[in-house]
Amino acid sequence: MKKSDFIVIIPARKNSKRLKEKNTMILSGKPLISYSIEYALLYFLKENIWINTNDEKVERIAKSYFIQVYKRKDSLATDKSSTVEVIEDQIMDMESKKINFTNIIILQPTNPFRNNLNLTKILKLYLSKKLHSLMTVSTANLKLGTINNNLYEPLNYSFHQRSQDMDELYFENGQLYICNKKIIKDFKTIISSDVYPHICEGIESKIDIDYQEDFDYAELILKR
Repeated sequence: MKKSDFIVIIPARKNSKRLKEKNTMILSGKPLISYSIEYALLYFLKENIWINTNDEKVERIAKSYFIQVYKRKDSLATDKSSTVEVIEDQIMDMESKKINFTNIIILQPTNPFRNNLNLTKILKLYLSKKLHSLMTVSTANLKLGTINNNLYEPLNYSFHQRSQDMDELYFENGQLYICNKKIIKDFKTIISSDVYPHICEGIESKIDIDYQEDFDYAELILKR
């Protein structure tokens, strides 16, 4: 496996709408984004790891780890900017500078718990199966429904159905995405139609910090 074929991108926009400056909030003694940076450094050299940001605080943290910083354009730093647009812009810039790579690993800074995620094994699987994209998922054993005209309608179960008799459901947990850069350039997505789901175990894999209660819960887990 040639690790030079991969780059890691950690996208971190300034001024999150739901939880202000969450990427630099101190979680159990260090900034939230540090967890993703340190995870990437377990597997890749500093020159293969990029922070994509418009946040000066995040940039200073990245430089303290001696990793690469791509300064996000203001036009791509709005609430409406998608991750795909942000990554595609960086791809085009890197290609213009003759920086060679084939695949992109995306780590969201809001997911601090990747202790059980063996990236070496995942990359070997990704390459051996010749995948176009891979994403991590967690189980979602919930009875879900909608409310229409004040009436509740079950979606994935029948009333009185036992939980153990329900079909297994999964959700996209945001811990890890891998894709070939051609998928982004040609189809404007990081998740191809044939995306491979890597199933994560443990309650920690389900934590994505978007609200204060998510942050408080993560801190509680780290203090156990």
